[in-house]
Amino acid sequence: MHIPDGYLGPETYGGLWAVAAPLWYWASRNLKKTLAVSEVPLLALGAALSFILMMFNFPIIGGTSGHATGAVLLSIVLGPWAAFLALSIALTVQALAFGDGGITSLGANCMNMGFAGVFSGYLLYRLLLKGNASNRRIVIAAGAAGYFGINVAALLTAVELGIQPLISAAPDGRPLYNPFPLSVTVPAIMLGHLTVFGFVEAAFTSIAVAYLLKAHPGLIKR
Repeated sequence: MHIPDGYLGPETYGGLWAVAAPLWYWASRNLKKTLAVSEVPLLALGAALSFILMMFNFPIIGGTSGHATGAVLLSIVLGPWAAFLALSIALTVQALAFGDGGITSLGANCMNMGFAGVFSGYLLYRLLLKGNASNRRIVIAAGAAGYFGINVAALLTAVELGIQPLISAAPDGRPLYNPFPLSVTVPAIMLGHLTVFGFVEAAFTSIAVAYLLKAHPGLIKR
C-alpha cells in the first residue's frame, strides 16, 4: 500500500499531510501521559516489526503495493495511538532510506496504514470482545480485526489513487498524476488484499496474539 511520489496531486497529498500532522502531535502528547517507561522498548520493537513486515511487498497495478503491516497487532499490544506512531516511524524510514513510498505521499501512507488501518481494526477488535474476553475469543477477534484493518487501509489507498484523474488533469484531459481511474484501482488493489494480503495479516496477527497470550499475557489489551 505504499504510494510513491508522483501518483497523488498536491490537493490530495497536501490535504492528508494537513490531517496527519496534528494527529502525530496528539499521539505524541497522548503517549507522554499513557506510555510507561518500561513500554518504550516495545514501541521501538513495534516500529521495527512493522518495518520488516512492510519490506516484503509485492507490486499491484494502480500505483502501489501489497503487504502485511502488523497494525492491529501493535494496537492490541501498545494501544492505537502508539501503534499509529510506530507505523508512521517505520513508513518514514522506508521512504527516506529506501525509497519505499514517497516523501510527498508520506502523509497519505501514514493516514491509510498507520491511522485508518490501526483504528478501524482496533475498534472491531474491541467490539468483538465485548462481553467475552476468553483467550480463544481474543485470538479470533485479533485475526478478524487484522483482516478488516488492512482492507480499510487498502480501500482508502485505492480511492485516493483512483480519484486523481478526476481532480488533476491537463486541459486536454490527460491525467497529471495517477492515470488509473477508480474502476481500475479499486478492483486491482482490493482483489489482492481481500483474497491474499488480508488473510496473511489475519494469520500473522492471530498467531502472534496466541503466542503472547501464552508467553506474556499481560501485554494483550482485553
